[in-house]
Amino acid sequence: MESISATKPAVKRRRWWIHLILITGYILAVGLLGLRRRGTHTAALSQTVGGMLSVCVLELLVFGLIFGLACFASHATRDDLLLRWRGKIKPLLLGIGYSVALRVAVGLVIIAIGTGLIVTRVMTPESLKDFASSNRPDMEAIVDVEAMRNNPVYFWLTLTVVSFVVAGLREEIWRSAFLAGMKALWPQRFGTPAGKLLAVIICAVIFGLGHLAMGPVAVCLAGLLGVGLGLIMIFHGSIWPAVIAHGLFDATSMAMLPWAMNHATKILS
Repeated sequence: MESISATKPAVKRRRWWIHLILITGYILAVGLLGLRRRGTHTAALSQTVGGMLSVCVLELLVFGLIFGLACFASHATRDDLLLRWRGKIKPLLLGIGYSVALRVAVGLVIIAIGTGLIVTRVMTPESLKDFASSNRPDMEAIVDVEAMRNNPVYFWLTLTVVSFVVAGLREEIWRSAFLAGMKALWPQRFGTPAGKLLAVIICAVIFGLGHLAMGPVAVCLAGLLGVGLGLIMIFHGSIWPAVIAHGLFDATSMAMLPWAMNHATKILS
């Protein structure tokens, strides 16, 4: 009986290792594939409506397969993955509020970092401006801005399917799966409030690496956003406020993209 009881935790731990390796490998593979695409000047989501939908379906199917295999291996439950919807409209209201708070928080962090670099004379205002201009997140690596300007269907699919499903839902399910793996494998280390914060930070770093296609600044911004989204998820014990906040954050960013590109073009000309 003792050997049987000793074997069960070892098997369970092995299952969760498979889960975490699959989940982590997926996002790192996304980042490396994106890095290989840098400089090709073609949007990952294509420039046509049909092409965009095809890529979205393919990405969701690939993620669904990896996620399904991970959960099959670990036997992760709905509670492990924080999938419960808590409250009638509360997650929706929280998501809206958090999307605004995240945008403000990320903006304040960027301002604080820029101010610190100038005050410490690491960079001058002019060199900081040049650095920001030459290293801005390469959104064109993801969506075709010209298609967003000229095709309303492409524009609205970007704001809905891409922002809320491919980005918001898929990436927050990935985050919950990663955090579940960390907690299952090291419950004492990552089960405390401080441990949960550490797990969220580790998750955010890996999440940022999944955005290599958009450049180093985008990696850092995605990491910052990932910390906020992870804290929301842990605090409420549910992915849904984070899913909605993430979707709204991306949708508003995408909606401003054609205007921002037009504005940048006018300044440069």
